[in-house]
Amino acid sequence: MLETSAGGLVVRGLERAASGPQPDLSRLEVALIGRLDRRGRMLWSMPKGHIEPGETVEETARREVLEETGVDGTVLAALGTIDYWFVAEGRRIHKTVHHHLIRYDHGELCDEDPEITEVAWVPFDDLPRRLAYPDERRLVEAARTLLPQLVHAEVAGDNPPPADAQVVDPSRRADGPTPVRRTGARGSAAAPRDDTPEESGP
Repeated sequence: MLETSAGGLVVRGLERAASGPQPDLSRLEVALIGRLDRRGRMLWSMPKGHIEPGETVEETARREVLEETGVDGTVLAALGTIDYWFVAEGRRIHKTVHHHLIRYDHGELCDEDPEITEVAWVPFDDLPRRLAYPDERRLVEAARTLLPQLVHAEVAGDNPPPADAQVVDPSRRADGPTPVRRTGARGSAAAPRDDTPEESGP
């Protein structure tokens, strides 16, 4: 079976990182999600989830970040794609995950999503030690290459402005009626989320 997801690296502090002649990426923070594995270990990763019908990968990345972390942002750049195989309920699944660099714009961290154990802002320099999966650690190196240009663009006002803040319908975080995703004052229906667990890989 084939599955496709999207998510990304949510970064805050772009303007703060521009405090010197060269961008100081150590001043950036990234929103990560933590899940306990079967051995009780906390595994930290980037937020991500399944693409819903009619969504672009960028729209999915933004929605999944909001649902899993409580914060909202703007997609600034493609970061890279990870693909891997895993087995769930006797099925062998090939999963592709599209990652993006996302600027934090709105909201506060929230771990109400029942699939998430903990959420946290993590210093950018701590990511190689904190992230559980090697493929995601490699994406950090791609981000390290892209971020200086995005820092300069943020200060110059060349990055996209923040979009209206999104709101997660509470039914997306628990069993309930068909969920509705709302952006600002305008609402749009969303298909029910596929909550197939990711048994291995990011």
